[in-house]
Amino acid sequence: MPLTFNPQDIPVVAIDDHLPALDILVMQAQALRARFTTPPSWEPEFQLERRLVERHPAHASVLIPLVVRDEPTVLLTRRSDHLTDHPGQISFPGGRAEPEDADVVATALREAHEEIGLVPSEVEVLGSLPIYTTVTAFIVTPVVGLLQPGFALLPDPFEVAEVFEVPLAFIMNPAHHQRHVVEFAGMRREFLSIPWQGVDDAGQPQRYFIWGATAAMLRNLYRFLAA
Repeated sequence: MPLTFNPQDIPVVAIDDHLPALDILVMQAQALRARFTTPPSWEPEFQLERRLVERHPAHASVLIPLVVRDEPTVLLTRRSDHLTDHPGQISFPGGRAEPEDADVVATALREAHEEIGLVPSEVEVLGSLPIYTTVTAFIVTPVVGLLQPGFALLPDPFEVAEVFEVPLAFIMNPAHHQRHVVEFAGMRREFLSIPWQGVDDAGQPQRYFIWGATAAMLRNLYRFLAA
């Protein structure tokens, strides 16, 4: 079932500015490695969306690439507008698991290579976050990895309209996390958004509306690093 509303038009009902932003030291590569090596006791905030389609659930993985810069960033994609699932939305590289994939990490790395040309050997895999089930019945494992500057990308234009980076400090500050409520498909639905004002490939100002499953998984990353 396609969306019949523009998520950017749905009013904001709350902003989570009561929660603390992560200290920049927590987002450095060494601290991230230590956190995934010895994870804390914590609970994800978001794990399940009410299903909108009647189809057999499918396992999938996404890669959450954290770029090791002086100010770390998150690498994201904008999906092509013609795609059947989540067209035009901001997402992580990733997709459906295939029989030849050894595990969830293999799925994430293969999909990232197919979608944006990221060479698997350039990703330092840190670990994964709890699974997240989307409205389209995908059971998604978010795999977190580090990227050192100097990596090369070759996005597949059929699947990916754009690749861009957002400062991790911006994403890990709940003052930028907005909550929305909408009546859709006969149910009350809540979703999170993290709008980012950046620039596009042509250097023009561009508003990137990060919402839904992508925003929820980033919020779970915040909870994991803040625990």
